[in-house]
Amino acid sequence: MRSDIEGLFAQSGGVIDVSIPTDRDTGRPRGFAFVEFVDEPSAMKAIEMFDGYDLQGRTLRVNLAEKQQQRPRSFSDSGPSGGGYQGSRGSKPKGSRRNIRAQKRGY
Repeated sequence: MRSDIEGLFAQSGGVIDVSIPTDRDTGRPRGFAFVEFVDEPSAMKAIEMFDGYDLQGRTLRVNLAEKQQQRPRSFSDSGPSGGGYQGSRGSKPKGSRRNIRAQKRGY
């Protein structure tokens, strides 16, 4: 599929790279690709030529890539500590709740 995309877009100008992101869990392509051109006129020509083009039964939507928006930090984002999971360094003791209660009561 990568070579098909590269060959198609090479018709509009010099292609530097084709990147096809894959799903983390399945390893399958996510359904879109990034094509990097040698110059902006080649990219603009590709948009004119291939937006709405049918490639192997799929209609292409071709546009310029936009900068990724800054997302709010969440628990899964790594911060200065190097990750959200603290392992045994965390503040919560290991074990079931019943076992922890029993330890607190002195049983």
